[in-house]
Amino acid sequence: MNAPLNVTSLSIDTLGTLLAEIADLTRQADAIKDALKDTATATIDAPKVFEGCLFKATVIEQNRTVVDYKSLVRDLGITQAEIDLYTKTTAVISIKTTTR
Repeated sequence: MNAPLNVTSLSIDTLGTLLAEIADLTRQADAIKDALKDTATATIDAPKVFEGCLFKATVIEQNRTVVDYKSLVRDLGITQAEIDLYTKTTAVISIKTTTR
């Protein structure tokens, strides 16, 4: 971790403000991404590449494969004790900010 900083009420308020701005920007970006996806998948010959003055956005469609872990464990009759043998626990530190 980095060297400890002097934590003040101003730094907490700055953190909250920055996280709120990031959330708003993420919502805006997601809306644009949704519009790109909708346009690119509207028809078979719809454009997949969109160009701006500075950036280019490419919509990529692919299949994702995910193992249904719960069904696999159930169907193979794997016990919780067996799962515990292969389970790793890692400490995680997180910060939650809320308005006052």
